[in-house]
Amino acid sequence: METSLRCDGNSNSLTIHAKEKIPVIDSQTFLQVHAGLDTQVGAPIYCGTIIRHFYPELSASLGVGLRFDKQEQFRYTVRAKKAFPITSSGSLSLNIKGRCDADREFKERKGRGAAEFSWSIFNFQKDQDVRLKVGYELFDKVPYLQIRENNWTLNADSNGRWNVRFDL
Repeated sequence: METSLRCDGNSNSLTIHAKEKIPVIDSQTFLQVHAGLDTQVGAPIYCGTIIRHFYPELSASLGVGLRFDKQEQFRYTVRAKKAFPITSSGSLSLNIKGRCDADREFKERKGRGAAEFSWSIFNFQKDQDVRLKVGYELFDKVPYLQIRENNWTLNADSNGRWNVRFDL
């Protein structure tokens, strides 16, 4: 199980996030179950499940799932991602990703999409890997940045939103 501690600028509490990937049909298809616990109120704030399939020959993935949270209630989710390697080593790539969430009756839909450059620097220093992402959220028209160093991740965008994650 993958677990992380998360904090963002919109909340005064720490979230404990847990995710488990369970192989379903083959090594490229799995069921991903995830949930978040708000440490301030001691209650779950979201949980979800998604079936994801990876297409390694295309550097792509597709997922379909369900999500439940306190604010939006029950939602359907479809997400896709495609990487276009720029370097032969794959350390620099252009990623295109999209997501659509719909309510129970499919009346309210919310789309998200982004294009980003991702640069992975392995052994930046001894035992330290770094990944930099610079992207543009297409629907909100907001540029963003991600810096990841081993277990730490910082995300920020031009609207002043930010979050920090520590993978346990």
